[in-house]
Amino acid sequence: MKKIELDIVALSHSVTQSHNYAVVLGEQNGSRRLPIVIGGFEAQAIAVAMERMTPNRPLTHDLFKNALETFNVDVKEVIINNLLDGIFYARLVCLKSGDLIEIDSRTSDALAMAVRFNCPIYTYEFILDAAGVVLEDTEGEEELSDSGDSSKKRLKRAKKESLNSYSVEELNKLLDEVLDKEDYEQAAKIRDEIKRREG
Repeated sequence: MKKIELDIVALSHSVTQSHNYAVVLGEQNGSRRLPIVIGGFEAQAIAVAMERMTPNRPLTHDLFKNALETFNVDVKEVIINNLLDGIFYARLVCLKSGDLIEIDSRTSDALAMAVRFNCPIYTYEFILDAAGVVLEDTEGEEELSDSGDSSKKRLKRAKKESLNSYSVEELNKLLDEVLDKEDYEQAAKIRDEIKRREG
């Protein structure tokens, strides 16, 4: 079966399930998107790695990566290989001493590992046919990342305005504080505000 390479194009609150998140994977050479609902912990694990944040102590996925590297196991790719009753299934394809090993994984955990190992993510045509959506332009992706909910947009805007009241020096101190508390979502917002001002 031919593999189709995907990239992570958005990570946002799930529109359909309030306490969950959605990671949106985009076809590299096409316009199809594959939205997958994941838990908050896994969303945080993906976001931390994508934003290149360094937590004070290793998160679970960092621990697993460190363990694999200690035993000379390299994750070569992640394959979202099945979809049954609305549940995605994935495998980590690993290399150890020249041997390929496949490890069964929840899709959210596999994506968190893919980001950490900087390895490609693949799926198959039948999965994109069954669960993929086509976005005509990038506005759809912006809507996905903002979740389309006006109350959430207002909350986001209020949080952004409150960050405007801090100086850059205060923002850097605040960033250290939220990282100590392991609030990586807020840390990402603070870091974005610092970058906006510096840029």
